[in-house]
Amino acid sequence: MDISRAEQRILHLLAQGGRIEITRDENHRIEKIQLFTREGWMFTGLDVIAFRKLKQKKAIRSQGGKPYRITERGLVLVRSQPDNR
Repeated sequence: MDISRAEQRILHLLAQGGRIEITRDENHRIEKIQLFTREGWMFTGLDVIAFRKLKQKKAIRSQGGKPYRITERGLVLVRSQPDNR
């Protein structure tokens, strides 16, 4: 299964230790999605559509109300990058 370049970038940041935090409104709808790198910087290239695609492909998961992290399936989908060695 191929994934887009934007999804690839997001998975790469998550594989290095990043996390996705979501904020919901009173109707439990997603209000804001933020992707933080392992250094604490916020990545602005994540939108609701990309988030839903990654969740549908089971590349990310949240357990027990914690931030979303990459899954083993996501690690298989992400291509290696030179700085991942």
